[in-house]
Amino acid sequence: MFEHDQEIVQQLLADNTDFKTLFDKHQELDEKVDKAGNGVLPLDDMTLEKMKKEKLLVKDKMALMIERYRNQQG
Repeated sequence: MFEHDQEIVQQLLADNTDFKTLFDKHQELDEKVDKAGNGVLPLDDMTLEKMKKEKLLVKDKMALMIERYRNQQG
């Protein structure tokens, strides 16, 4: 995730608690979605779809924060 922006991601993880919270939430959702996909975590389809949408929303919020950071740096 955000392979081309690893320096910015690391800086935001260190300096921005909101970004860190989103990052941790994305990691948690990613793990649950993977486990559900592998049959390890039993979830109904509606719950799984909701988790996937939430994961995308969190990723979009992080992408926006990365873009803002990039624009501020110049």
